[in-house]
Amino acid sequence: MANTTSSNSTTRRFIKRQEVESITGLSCTEIYRRVAADTFPKQVPLGPKCVVWIEAEVLAWCDERIAECRGEAA
Repeated sequence: MANTTSSNSTTRRFIKRQEVESITGLSCTEIYRRVAADTFPKQVPLGPKCVVWIEAEVLAWCDERIAECRGEAA
């Protein structure tokens, strides 16, 4: 039987805040400010003191910013 995860085109990967900062160039404070303003992907709670983001959502947010500044449709 074939492995179904290898054929899944939308592989989900959880990333921590430090990686979100690295990908976006935003500071910790700015990430949470934008989350609160509903202009950045919301984090996913994994436990009482652990949150992560879905990498695909962060990358899509980046792509939208690029398209926006270049006058392209997202």
